[in-house]
Amino acid sequence: MALTDQSTQVRSGEELDAALIDPYLKARIPGLSGAAQISQFPGGASNLTYLLKYPEQEFVLRRPPFGHKAKSAHDMGREYRILNQLRDAFPYCPKAYVHCTDESVIGAEFYVMERVKGIILRSELPGELNFDAEQTQALCKSFIDKLVDLHQVDYNACGLGDLGKPRGYVERQIRGWAERYEKARTPDAPGWEKVARWLDDNKPADHPTSSLVHNDYRFDNVILDPENPMQIIGVLDWELTTLGDPLMDLGNSLAYWIQADDPAPVQLMRRQPSHAPGMLTREQFVAYYAERSGIGIDNFDFYYTYGLFRLAGIVQQIYYRFFHGQTQDKRFAQFIHMNKLLEHMALQVIDRSSL
Repeated sequence: MALTDQSTQVRSGEELDAALIDPYLKARIPGLSGAAQISQFPGGASNLTYLLKYPEQEFVLRRPPFGHKAKSAHDMGREYRILNQLRDAFPYCPKAYVHCTDESVIGAEFYVMERVKGIILRSELPGELNFDAEQTQALCKSFIDKLVDLHQVDYNACGLGDLGKPRGYVERQIRGWAERYEKARTPDAPGWEKVARWLDDNKPADHPTSSLVHNDYRFDNVILDPENPMQIIGVLDWELTTLGDPLMDLGNSLAYWIQADDPAPVQLMRRQPSHAPGMLTREQFVAYYAERSGIGIDNFDFYYTYGLFRLAGIVQQIYYRFFHGQTQDKRFAQFIHMNKLLEHMALQVIDRSSL
């Protein structure tokens, strides 16, 4: 098994026309020759990601999904800008080469960036890595360190001070995700009313220090060095990045963090090896983040519940496209069950919470 992330055949209905893409790129990226071989990275459930392989160089093309899309999501120009303006302060961003707004090329806006070859961890730690618990814990802490590093970037110095509106971020996120969920709700989807009310009733003030918020930071969005898998060399998927409360971003990551003692139904939706021996539990994750960042966190339940609520909104938006026949990707048929499970998890946190 190859440890570096592999592309596969393009999914039916998601093909790209090399005859249109190739001349467009050759006119904008010096030194390209030959024909591009196009394949697709099978992971991910939002933007579509393709490998363009030339004899001299490999690129990654990102485009929005087909079908219904949230108004503010899938902004290719935004992601292109973030990658290039953040690279000096946060060197884990791949270099972006081209941003195309001419939808006649592939039928949508897109951008092209360098391919950072490396290992992307999915639901299990590859046996070939042969990590013991101590190494796994060190990698886990390095993963959290990068999140802290991002939250400590001076975004004004990067020219990204206009990327979002930090003031009122917590309230805006709770209200916004409730609205987006309702717009994407299908007849078979749960209501989430109790959770939405609890979040609104218990929302804290914005953290006094705002930060860049990645909004999708998890292990399958980081790249490990194939020569030294303990080393993180890249961070991907910046499409949702904005300015806001760093603790809300922590809640986003915790929503994906399924630990070893979570029940079997929860384990079925795990997308990263957060259960492996040596990985921190959610409470340990929060404690380590607090220690590294110097931020006190006394309402962990709120941020975790928010993360679950927001994740359900994303899941439901994707399921909406499947429900209405706007995508042929059969993976999304199960997303309605994930949504219901996330609501159950959130209600359990609320029932145990001291807030």
